[in-house]
Amino acid sequence: MSFIEACDLQMVYGEDDSAVHAIRDISLEIEEGEFVAVMGESGAGKSTLLDVMGAMAEPTRGRIVVDGIDIYAISAEKRADFRREYLGFVFQNFHLVNYLTVLENAMLPLATTRLSRKEKTEMAQAALSWVGLGEKSHRMPNEISGGEKERVAIARAIVNDPPLLLADEPTGNLDARTSEEIMGLLRRLNQNGTTVFMVTHSLRCAESAKRRLTVSDGMIVEDSGRARGRLYSLPNPLDGVAAATL
Repeated sequence: MSFIEACDLQMVYGEDDSAVHAIRDISLEIEEGEFVAVMGESGAGKSTLLDVMGAMAEPTRGRIVVDGIDIYAISAEKRADFRREYLGFVFQNFHLVNYLTVLENAMLPLATTRLSRKEKTEMAQAALSWVGLGEKSHRMPNEISGGEKERVAIARAIVNDPPLLLADEPTGNLDARTSEEIMGLLRRLNQNGTTVFMVTHSLRCAESAKRRLTVSDGMIVEDSGRARGRLYSLPNPLDGVAAATL
């Protein structure tokens, strides 16, 4: 069994003539330790797919199994436990809490754990040191640069050592040099065994991934392939094909 298996995913907003098909019958397998980049135009369904895979938006139809856990077949409480234990999230707009220090922001995923304050602090400090911000842990978000804010977001995402990292346009607000630094951190995470699933508009960033998917009209139309890096083209949904199944 693959680490992640998505089967016949569909996400529809609205009904009848006003229905919007954000995801159209996507099936996908991802092996543990893969680095997958998802590309496509705005509105293609990339972020919706990320939300569904991150147990944040239940699909209209279909199922996702991560490490043997059918994440939409379990209770909401167990799904929250799953997110805490399995997932790290990195967002384009950082989503830092402005009135908390860098260290306190990095500690947020540990808030509901039974660890002591000392243990949480040590884990957050270690994550910040890993992203190169060990000496800035007591600064406020308005006292650091955009690239540093993204590093804090990565530290927060990895503080509990999750096996899966989901990243939504992690370099979208950064210059080219800083973007490369952030991608370097994601590559290092992947080399250390973390499975990375990243949405990006940047071909340069996508080239850091071992596998690239292209989404169009809610369907995967290209997959670079897992074995040899060759590009496989799937039938274009605009040609009337109902679904793309990998």
